[in-house]
Amino acid sequence: MSTVSLAGRRLRLGMVGGGAGAYIGGIHRFAARLDNQFDLVAGAFDVDAARGHAFAAENFIAPERSYDDYAAMVEGERGREDRIDVVAICTPNHTHYPIARAFIEAGIDVICEKPMTTTLEDAVALHELARSSGRFLGVTYTYSGYPMVHEARAMVARGDIGKIRVVQVEYPLEWMATGIELQGNQQAAWRTDPKKNGRGGSIGDIGTHAYHLAGFVTGLKADAVSADLATFVDGRALDDNAHVMIRYEGGARGLLWSSQVAIGQSNGLRLRVFGETGSLVWHQEQPNELFHTELFGSPRVIKRGRDDLAAETRARTRTPPGHPEGYIEAFSNLYQGFAEAIRARAEGREAEPKGRDVPMSYDGLKGVAFVEAVVDSHEKHGGGWCAPRFA
Repeated sequence: MSTVSLAGRRLRLGMVGGGAGAYIGGIHRFAARLDNQFDLVAGAFDVDAARGHAFAAENFIAPERSYDDYAAMVEGERGREDRIDVVAICTPNHTHYPIARAFIEAGIDVICEKPMTTTLEDAVALHELARSSGRFLGVTYTYSGYPMVHEARAMVARGDIGKIRVVQVEYPLEWMATGIELQGNQQAAWRTDPKKNGRGGSIGDIGTHAYHLAGFVTGLKADAVSADLATFVDGRALDDNAHVMIRYEGGARGLLWSSQVAIGQSNGLRLRVFGETGSLVWHQEQPNELFHTELFGSPRVIKRGRDDLAAETRARTRTPPGHPEGYIEAFSNLYQGFAEAIRARAEGREAEPKGRDVPMSYDGLKGVAFVEAVVDSHEKHGGGWCAPRFA
């Protein structure tokens, strides 16, 4: 456990990766600033050290806290009285494990991009390390930051739609419908490289988001998966489309579709949950509305911002009804929740609602186990049923 006092100040944040031209790094910085809980004070922002130092200077990072690489950053921060409290890891998947491990072993909390690691062995080791050390390890499953996702979760928990029968979740994108990894697109290049991305292509990159969303809202654990993976773009080494059937505990059935080649789809994450007495539908591109239908009833739209919504929903709501909130705010809700969870741990108290139900190391472990089971189902069992080791 940390002995450093967090009272009366912002959390000191460091960042590995996420420098010039890195989309997700900018999102992390926006999210960290929005609730005034973090100061970005250190970083190793690029594999090209000179480019990383230039980026640090542009972002007002002190020269002595701009590091050549993450190993130098660990050593440089370890001995400082004002060392960072937490580091955000915004690098390609294959680097998550060694970076996270190094910072945790140095006594520094971690916020990590998903998937948490590229192998199940590393995910287990990292989860166990975080748990045994008492360090915080948050994983950025962004879509669990949306207020109406928390409202759906609360409604399911209250029994508003009865026992769940069917869960359908899809995450279609079009951005890799052609071989852009062969045309100089670096974001696509590492995502299609098994050595850097892991065994799963679309299923690891976006399918894990869909899987986490379905489990977060319903509370169900997957007993087994049956998968059909496809690679439609010639020369691509990993799947760019996945269909997965899921058998959940208690008899519920699920269907998950992830695709990076679905033309016309920008970010079409959608969740449908069907119970014995009602249903819920949420669409990421219309995130401020949750659709609820009761058995033999008319559909109704529940809008974000109302005073009668669950406390967990209201804790993540920033603007009045009619003023849209979206992706940046959802990501910021994660950072707000991470900060509250870290402060509550340091102060020995229960976290406030905004710091509860945030995705942590076990959620990251479950995501990696899901990808492993999906790829095993497809490659080793011809689409036969395969049980995730952790659910």
